[in-house]
Amino acid sequence: MLKETLTKLYGSGAEDAQQKRYADLEKKFISVYGDKGNIEFFSAPGRTEVGGNHTDHNRGCVLAAAVGLDVIAAVRPDDTGEIKVRSEGFGEDTIDISDLSVHEDEKNTSAALIRGVAAGFVNSGYKVKGFTAYTTSNVLKGSGLSSSAAFEVLIGTILSHIANDGEVSDVKIAQIAQYAENVYFGKPSGLMDQMASSVGGFITIDFKDTSSPVIESIPFDISGYDLFIVDTKGDHADLTPEYAAIPSEMKSVARFFGKDELRDISKKDLTDNISAVRRECGDRAVARAYHFFDENERVAAEAAALRNGDTALFLDTVNRSGDSSFKYLQNIFAVSDTRNEGLVLGLYTAKDVLCGRGAARVHGGGFAGTIQAFVPADMSDKFVSGMENIFGQGSCYKLYIRPVGGTKVE
Repeated sequence: MLKETLTKLYGSGAEDAQQKRYADLEKKFISVYGDKGNIEFFSAPGRTEVGGNHTDHNRGCVLAAAVGLDVIAAVRPDDTGEIKVRSEGFGEDTIDISDLSVHEDEKNTSAALIRGVAAGFVNSGYKVKGFTAYTTSNVLKGSGLSSSAAFEVLIGTILSHIANDGEVSDVKIAQIAQYAENVYFGKPSGLMDQMASSVGGFITIDFKDTSSPVIESIPFDISGYDLFIVDTKGDHADLTPEYAAIPSEMKSVARFFGKDELRDISKKDLTDNISAVRRECGDRAVARAYHFFDENERVAAEAAALRNGDTALFLDTVNRSGDSSFKYLQNIFAVSDTRNEGLVLGLYTAKDVLCGRGAARVHGGGFAGTIQAFVPADMSDKFVSGMENIFGQGSCYKLYIRPVGGTKVE
Protein backbone atom coordinates (compact mmCIF):
# COMPACT_ATOMS: atom_id res chain seq x y z
CA MET A 1 0.00 0.00 0.00
CA LEU A 2 1.51 3.31 -1.05
CA LYS A 3 2.69 5.63 1.69
CA GLU A 4 1.16 8.61 -0.16
CA THR A 5 -2.29 7.00 0.04
CA LEU A 6 -2.00 6.39 3.77
CA THR A 7 -0.73 9.92 4.38
CA LYS A 8 -3.74 11.33 2.56
CA LEU A 9 -6.22 9.17 4.49
CA TYR A 10 -4.68 9.39 7.96
CA GLY A 11 -2.21 12.26 8.08
CA SER A 12 1.55 12.51 8.22
CA GLY A 13 3.14 10.27 10.83
CA ALA A 14 0.35 7.68 10.84
CA GLU A 15 1.58 5.66 7.86
CA ASP A 16 3.42 2.86 9.68
CA ALA A 17 0.60 2.21 12.13
CA GLN A 18 -1.96 2.16 9.33
CA GLN A 19 0.18 -0.12 7.18
CA LYS A 20 0.23 -2.57 10.08
CA ARG A 21 -3.51 -2.13 10.60
CA TYR A 22 -4.27 -3.14 7.02
CA ALA A 23 -1.82 -6.06 7.19
CA ASP A 24 -3.54 -7.28 10.36
CA LEU A 25 -6.92 -6.90 8.65
CA GLU A 26 -5.76 -9.06 5.76
CA LYS A 27 -4.51 -11.75 8.15
CA LYS A 28 -7.84 -11.78 9.98
CA PHE A 29 -9.75 -12.07 6.70
CA ILE A 30 -7.60 -14.99 5.59
CA SER A 31 -7.90 -16.72 8.96
CA VAL A 32 -11.68 -16.71 8.59
CA TYR A 33 -12.23 -17.01 4.84
CA GLY A 34 -9.01 -18.50 3.47
CA ASP A 35 -6.46 -17.13 1.03
CA LYS A 36 -8.02 -18.14 -2.28
CA GLY A 37 -8.93 -15.24 -4.53
CA ASN A 38 -8.10 -11.57 -4.77
CA ILE A 39 -8.59 -9.36 -1.73
CA GLU A 40 -9.48 -5.67 -2.11
CA PHE A 41 -9.45 -2.97 0.58
CA PHE A 42 -11.97 -0.23 1.28
CA SER A 43 -12.35 2.59 3.80
CA ALA A 44 -15.10 4.97 4.93
CA PRO A 45 -14.43 7.71 7.49
CA GLY A 46 -16.26 8.97 10.51
CA ARG A 47 -17.26 12.60 10.49
CA THR A 48 -17.21 15.62 12.74
CA GLU A 49 -19.96 18.22 12.71
CA VAL A 50 -18.62 21.75 13.11
CA GLY A 51 -21.79 23.74 12.50
CA GLY A 52 -25.45 22.96 11.96
CA ASN A 53 -26.28 21.11 15.16
CA HIS A 54 -29.58 19.28 14.57
CA THR A 55 -30.51 21.11 11.37
CA ASP A 56 -30.23 18.44 8.66
CA HIS A 57 -33.46 16.64 9.59
CA ASN A 58 -35.35 19.86 8.79
CA ARG A 59 -33.46 20.44 5.52
CA GLY A 60 -31.07 22.96 7.00
CA CYS A 61 -27.40 23.80 6.46
CA VAL A 62 -24.39 22.12 8.02
CA LEU A 63 -20.62 22.45 8.15
CA ALA A 64 -18.93 19.06 8.53
CA ALA A 65 -15.76 17.16 7.78
CA ALA A 66 -14.52 13.62 7.32
CA VAL A 67 -11.92 12.56 9.90
CA GLY A 68 -9.00 10.16 10.03
CA LEU A 69 -10.90 7.56 12.06
CA ASP A 70 -12.57 5.02 9.79
CA VAL A 71 -14.11 1.65 9.14
CA ILE A 72 -11.96 -0.49 6.86
CA ALA A 73 -12.75 -3.73 5.05
CA ALA A 74 -10.91 -6.55 3.35
CA VAL A 75 -13.22 -7.72 0.57
CA ARG A 76 -13.37 -10.67 -1.83
CA PRO A 77 -16.04 -10.34 -4.57
CA ASP A 78 -17.84 -13.55 -5.58
CA ASP A 79 -20.84 -14.90 -7.48
CA THR A 80 -22.58 -16.64 -4.58
CA GLY A 81 -25.52 -14.25 -4.52
CA GLU A 82 -24.79 -13.47 -0.89
CA ILE A 83 -23.15 -10.64 0.98
CA LYS A 84 -21.26 -11.86 4.03
CA VAL A 85 -19.81 -9.33 6.45
CA ARG A 86 -18.00 -10.16 9.67
CA SER A 87 -17.14 -7.15 11.83
CA GLU A 88 -14.37 -7.60 14.36
CA GLY A 89 -15.82 -8.65 17.70
CA PHE A 90 -19.18 -9.62 16.21
CA GLY A 91 -20.72 -12.53 14.33
CA GLU A 92 -21.21 -12.76 10.60
CA ASP A 93 -24.13 -11.15 8.79
CA THR A 94 -25.30 -12.99 5.67
CA ILE A 95 -27.64 -11.30 3.22
CA ASP A 96 -29.28 -13.06 0.27
CA ILE A 97 -29.30 -10.41 -2.45
CA SER A 98 -32.32 -12.02 -4.07
CA ASP A 99 -34.35 -10.94 -1.02
CA LEU A 100 -33.98 -7.23 -0.38
CA SER A 101 -37.28 -6.64 1.34
CA VAL A 102 -37.46 -5.04 4.79
CA HIS A 103 -37.06 -7.66 7.53
CA GLU A 104 -38.71 -6.43 10.71
CA ASP A 105 -36.68 -8.83 12.84
CA GLU A 106 -33.47 -7.17 11.53
CA LYS A 107 -34.35 -3.66 12.69
CA ASN A 108 -31.52 -2.00 14.66
CA THR A 109 -28.92 -4.47 13.36
CA SER A 110 -25.97 -4.24 10.98
CA ALA A 111 -27.68 -6.84 8.77
CA ALA A 112 -30.49 -4.32 8.20
CA LEU A 113 -27.98 -1.69 7.08
CA ILE A 114 -26.33 -4.10 4.61
CA ARG A 115 -29.66 -5.24 3.17
CA GLY A 116 -30.91 -1.67 3.03
CA VAL A 117 -27.87 -0.40 1.12
CA ALA A 118 -28.16 -3.27 -1.36
CA ALA A 119 -31.87 -2.51 -1.79
CA GLY A 120 -31.09 1.16 -2.31
CA PHE A 121 -28.68 0.27 -5.09
CA VAL A 122 -31.27 -1.90 -6.87
CA ASN A 123 -34.04 0.68 -6.40
CA SER A 124 -31.76 3.31 -7.92
CA GLY A 125 -31.02 1.20 -10.99
CA TYR A 126 -27.55 0.01 -9.96
CA LYS A 127 -26.18 -3.53 -9.79
CA VAL A 128 -25.39 -5.54 -6.69
CA LYS A 129 -22.99 -8.44 -6.37
CA GLY A 130 -22.04 -10.94 -3.73
CA PHE A 131 -18.92 -10.47 -1.65
CA THR A 132 -17.29 -11.54 1.57
CA ALA A 133 -15.84 -8.90 3.89
CA TYR A 134 -14.07 -8.58 7.22
CA THR A 135 -14.23 -5.13 8.80
CA THR A 136 -12.52 -3.33 11.65
CA SER A 137 -13.23 0.15 12.97
CA ASN A 138 -11.50 2.78 15.06
CA VAL A 139 -14.45 5.20 14.84
CA LEU A 140 -15.38 5.74 18.46
CA LYS A 141 -18.86 4.40 19.17
CA GLY A 142 -21.14 6.91 20.88
CA SER A 143 -18.69 9.69 20.05
CA GLY A 144 -20.84 11.61 17.61
CA LEU A 145 -18.36 10.67 14.87
CA SER A 146 -21.01 8.50 13.21
CA SER A 147 -19.72 4.95 13.11
CA SER A 148 -23.04 3.72 11.69
CA ALA A 149 -22.90 6.15 8.74
CA ALA A 150 -19.30 5.12 8.07
CA PHE A 151 -20.38 1.46 7.94
CA GLU A 152 -23.26 2.25 5.58
CA VAL A 153 -21.01 4.29 3.29
CA LEU A 154 -18.42 1.50 3.37
CA ILE A 155 -20.96 -1.04 2.08
CA GLY A 156 -22.09 1.40 -0.60
CA THR A 157 -18.52 2.12 -1.67
CA ILE A 158 -17.80 -1.60 -1.96
CA LEU A 159 -20.87 -2.20 -4.13
CA SER A 160 -20.04 0.82 -6.27
CA HIS A 161 -16.60 -0.57 -7.09
CA ILE A 162 -17.21 -4.31 -7.38
CA ALA A 163 -20.55 -4.14 -9.22
CA ASN A 164 -20.70 -0.70 -10.87
CA ASP A 165 -17.11 0.14 -11.88
CA GLY A 166 -16.91 2.77 -9.13
CA GLU A 167 -19.37 5.02 -10.96
CA VAL A 168 -21.95 5.57 -8.22
CA SER A 169 -21.50 9.15 -7.03
CA ASP A 170 -20.55 10.03 -3.47
CA VAL A 171 -23.82 11.93 -3.08
CA LYS A 172 -25.87 8.96 -4.28
CA ILE A 173 -24.06 6.57 -1.93
CA ALA A 174 -24.87 8.93 0.95
CA GLN A 175 -28.55 9.09 -0.03
CA ILE A 176 -28.74 5.31 -0.28
CA ALA A 177 -27.03 4.98 3.10
CA GLN A 178 -29.59 7.29 4.70
CA TYR A 179 -32.38 5.27 3.09
CA ALA A 180 -30.95 2.10 4.63
CA GLU A 181 -30.78 3.69 8.07
CA ASN A 182 -34.26 5.21 7.90
CA VAL A 183 -36.22 2.38 6.29
CA TYR A 184 -34.33 -0.83 7.10
CA PHE A 185 -32.56 -0.02 10.37
CA GLY A 186 -35.45 2.06 11.68
CA LYS A 187 -33.66 5.25 12.76
CA PRO A 188 -35.07 8.59 11.48
CA SER A 189 -31.69 10.23 10.85
CA GLY A 190 -30.91 13.21 8.66
CA LEU A 191 -28.46 13.11 5.79
CA MET A 192 -25.46 14.96 7.21
CA ASP A 193 -23.61 11.97 8.66
CA GLN A 194 -23.69 9.91 5.49
CA MET A 195 -22.91 12.87 3.24
CA ALA A 196 -19.86 13.97 5.21
CA SER A 197 -18.54 10.40 5.34
CA SER A 198 -19.12 9.73 1.65
CA VAL A 199 -17.92 13.04 0.18
CA GLY A 200 -14.96 13.71 2.47
CA GLY A 201 -13.04 16.89 3.16
CA PHE A 202 -14.32 19.99 4.94
CA ILE A 203 -17.66 20.90 3.40
CA THR A 204 -20.86 22.86 3.74
CA ILE A 205 -24.06 21.10 2.77
CA ASP A 206 -27.36 22.83 2.09
CA PHE A 207 -30.19 20.28 2.34
CA LYS A 208 -32.96 22.54 1.08
CA ASP A 209 -33.42 20.08 -1.81
CA THR A 210 -32.47 16.71 -0.31
CA SER A 211 -32.60 15.05 -3.72
CA SER A 212 -29.83 17.38 -4.89
CA PRO A 213 -28.04 18.90 -1.88
CA VAL A 214 -25.66 21.77 -2.55
CA ILE A 215 -22.16 20.81 -1.41
CA GLU A 216 -19.21 23.18 -1.28
CA SER A 217 -15.66 22.42 -0.26
CA ILE A 218 -14.39 24.92 2.29
CA PRO A 219 -10.72 25.69 2.96
CA PHE A 220 -9.81 24.65 6.48
CA ASP A 221 -6.63 26.18 7.79
CA ILE A 222 -6.67 27.46 11.34
CA SER A 223 -2.97 27.23 11.98
CA GLY A 224 -1.95 27.09 15.60
CA TYR A 225 -5.07 25.22 16.76
CA ASP A 226 -5.72 21.52 17.36
CA LEU A 227 -9.16 19.94 16.95
CA PHE A 228 -10.23 17.62 19.78
CA ILE A 229 -13.19 15.40 20.55
CA VAL A 230 -13.75 14.59 24.23
CA ASP A 231 -15.70 11.48 25.22
CA THR A 232 -17.67 12.36 28.37
CA LYS A 233 -18.45 8.65 28.94
CA GLY A 234 -22.21 9.17 28.90
CA ASP A 235 -24.58 6.25 28.53
CA HIS A 236 -26.75 6.50 25.40
CA ALA A 237 -29.14 3.81 26.62
CA ASP A 238 -32.79 4.90 26.72
CA LEU A 239 -32.01 8.26 25.10
CA THR A 240 -33.81 7.57 21.82
CA PRO A 241 -36.91 9.55 22.93
CA GLU A 242 -34.71 12.55 23.74
CA TYR A 243 -33.10 12.50 20.28
CA ALA A 244 -36.40 11.86 18.50
CA ALA A 245 -38.09 14.77 20.27
CA ILE A 246 -35.84 17.33 18.58
CA PRO A 247 -36.90 16.79 14.94
CA SER A 248 -40.44 16.02 16.08
CA GLU A 249 -40.82 19.30 17.96
CA MET A 250 -39.18 21.32 15.19
CA LYS A 251 -41.53 19.77 12.65
CA SER A 252 -44.53 20.46 14.86
CA VAL A 253 -43.76 24.17 14.47
CA ALA A 254 -43.56 23.75 10.70
CA ARG A 255 -46.88 21.88 10.68
CA PHE A 256 -48.52 24.82 12.46
CA PHE A 257 -47.92 26.71 9.21
CA GLY A 258 -49.00 23.78 7.03
CA LYS A 259 -45.43 22.78 6.13
CA ASP A 260 -43.41 19.62 6.72
CA GLU A 261 -40.06 21.09 7.79
CA LEU A 262 -38.78 24.33 9.25
CA ARG A 263 -36.88 25.10 6.04
CA ASP A 264 -40.23 25.91 4.45
CA ILE A 265 -40.99 28.76 6.87
CA SER A 266 -39.04 31.79 8.09
CA LYS A 267 -37.97 33.08 11.46
CA LYS A 268 -40.28 36.05 10.86
CA ASP A 269 -43.23 33.68 10.33
CA LEU A 270 -42.54 32.21 13.74
CA THR A 271 -42.03 35.53 15.50
CA ASP A 272 -45.16 37.06 14.00
CA ASN A 273 -47.26 34.13 15.25
CA ILE A 274 -45.35 33.20 18.39
CA SER A 275 -48.26 33.34 20.85
CA ALA A 276 -50.34 30.90 18.83
CA VAL A 277 -47.37 28.65 18.13
CA ARG A 278 -46.51 28.51 21.85
CA ARG A 279 -50.04 27.41 22.68
CA GLU A 280 -50.06 24.78 19.97
CA CYS A 281 -46.51 23.40 20.14
CA GLY A 282 -45.05 24.37 23.50
CA ASP A 283 -42.16 26.60 24.45
CA ARG A 284 -39.36 24.09 23.96
CA ALA A 285 -40.45 23.47 20.38
CA VAL A 286 -40.38 27.22 19.75
CA ALA A 287 -36.90 27.56 21.29
CA ARG A 288 -35.63 24.69 19.16
CA ALA A 289 -37.10 26.29 16.05
CA TYR A 290 -35.29 29.54 16.81
CA HIS A 291 -32.06 27.56 17.19
CA PHE A 292 -32.65 26.06 13.73
CA PHE A 293 -33.03 29.43 12.02
CA ASP A 294 -30.05 31.02 13.75
CA GLU A 295 -27.85 27.94 13.30
CA ASN A 296 -28.36 28.04 9.53
CA GLU A 297 -27.05 31.61 9.56
CA ARG A 298 -24.09 30.60 11.73
CA VAL A 299 -23.09 27.89 9.25
CA ALA A 300 -22.89 30.52 6.52
CA ALA A 301 -20.89 32.80 8.84
CA GLU A 302 -18.45 30.03 9.77
CA ALA A 303 -17.88 29.13 6.13
CA ALA A 304 -17.32 32.78 5.18
CA ALA A 305 -14.85 33.21 8.04
CA LEU A 306 -12.85 30.19 6.89
CA ARG A 307 -12.83 31.41 3.29
CA ASN A 308 -11.55 34.79 4.46
CA GLY A 309 -8.97 33.33 6.81
CA ASP A 310 -10.65 34.99 9.80
CA THR A 311 -9.90 32.44 12.53
CA ALA A 312 -11.11 34.69 15.36
CA LEU A 313 -14.55 35.12 13.78
CA PHE A 314 -14.76 31.41 13.01
CA LEU A 315 -14.02 30.44 16.63
CA ASP A 316 -16.43 33.05 17.98
CA THR A 317 -19.19 31.62 15.78
CA VAL A 318 -18.41 28.07 16.92
CA ASN A 319 -18.79 29.24 20.51
CA ARG A 320 -22.10 30.94 19.71
CA SER A 321 -23.30 27.72 18.08
CA GLY A 322 -22.50 25.79 21.24
CA ASP A 323 -24.22 28.42 23.38
CA SER A 324 -27.37 28.09 21.27
CA SER A 325 -27.34 24.30 21.55
CA PHE A 326 -27.10 24.63 25.33
CA LYS A 327 -29.78 27.30 25.80
CA TYR A 328 -32.27 26.83 22.97
CA LEU A 329 -31.79 23.41 21.35
CA GLN A 330 -31.33 22.00 24.86
CA ASN A 331 -29.48 18.81 23.96
CA ILE A 332 -26.81 18.95 26.66
CA PHE A 333 -28.48 16.65 29.20
CA ALA A 334 -31.59 14.50 29.48
CA VAL A 335 -34.25 16.12 31.62
CA SER A 336 -35.13 12.66 32.96
CA ASP A 337 -31.61 12.01 34.29
CA THR A 338 -30.15 15.02 36.09
CA ARG A 339 -27.57 12.94 37.97
CA ASN A 340 -25.66 12.39 34.74
CA GLU A 341 -24.63 15.63 33.08
CA GLY A 342 -21.18 14.85 31.72
CA LEU A 343 -21.55 17.25 28.81
CA VAL A 344 -22.30 20.12 31.18
CA LEU A 345 -19.21 19.41 33.24
CA GLY A 346 -17.10 18.84 30.14
CA LEU A 347 -18.10 22.17 28.65
CA TYR A 348 -17.48 23.97 31.92
CA THR A 349 -14.03 22.41 32.25
CA ALA A 350 -13.15 23.16 28.62
CA LYS A 351 -14.12 26.81 28.96
CA ASP A 352 -12.30 27.05 32.29
CA VAL A 353 -9.09 25.61 30.84
CA LEU A 354 -9.24 27.67 27.63
CA CYS A 355 -9.73 30.98 29.49
CA GLY A 356 -11.43 32.71 26.57
CA ARG A 357 -9.22 31.24 23.86
CA GLY A 358 -10.29 28.68 21.23
CA ALA A 359 -13.81 27.26 21.20
CA ALA A 360 -15.83 24.42 22.71
CA ARG A 361 -19.32 23.10 21.96
CA VAL A 362 -21.51 20.02 22.12
CA HIS A 363 -20.70 17.60 19.32
CA GLY A 364 -23.29 15.60 17.42
CA GLY A 365 -26.59 14.47 18.86
CA GLY A 366 -25.89 15.53 22.41
CA PHE A 367 -27.45 14.47 25.74
CA ALA A 368 -24.66 11.97 26.47
CA GLY A 369 -21.60 11.87 24.29
CA THR A 370 -18.88 14.23 23.23
CA ILE A 371 -17.78 17.82 23.14
CA GLN A 372 -15.69 19.38 20.38
CA ALA A 373 -12.92 21.86 21.04
CA PHE A 374 -10.58 23.99 18.97
CA VAL A 375 -7.57 24.36 21.24
CA PRO A 376 -4.54 26.64 20.81
CA ALA A 377 -1.60 24.31 20.20
CA ASP A 378 0.32 25.78 23.13
CA MET A 379 -2.56 24.78 25.41
CA SER A 380 -3.19 21.27 24.06
CA ASP A 381 -1.31 19.41 26.80
CA LYS A 382 -3.11 21.40 29.49
CA PHE A 383 -6.46 20.80 27.78
CA VAL A 384 -5.92 17.04 27.52
CA SER A 385 -4.87 16.91 31.17
CA GLY A 386 -7.99 18.81 32.24
CA MET A 387 -10.30 16.55 30.26
CA GLU A 388 -8.64 13.32 31.41
CA ASN A 389 -8.82 14.51 35.01
CA ILE A 390 -12.61 14.45 34.80
CA PHE A 391 -13.32 11.71 32.22
CA GLY A 392 -10.29 9.43 32.50
CA GLN A 393 -7.22 8.64 30.46
CA GLY A 394 -7.82 8.30 26.74
CA SER A 395 -11.02 10.36 26.77
CA CYS A 396 -9.52 13.14 24.63
CA TYR A 397 -8.85 12.51 20.92
CA LYS A 398 -7.05 14.75 18.47
CA LEU A 399 -8.67 14.63 15.03
CA TYR A 400 -7.22 14.76 11.52
CA ILE A 401 -9.43 16.26 8.80
CA ARG A 402 -9.45 13.73 5.98
CA PRO A 403 -9.79 15.03 2.41
CA VAL A 404 -11.22 11.75 1.08
CA GLY A 405 -14.58 10.11 1.77
CA GLY A 406 -15.53 6.49 1.10
CA THR A 407 -12.83 5.00 -1.11
CA LYS A 408 -11.11 1.92 -2.44
CA VAL A 409 -7.64 1.79 -0.90
CA GLU A 410 -4.89 0.93 -3.37
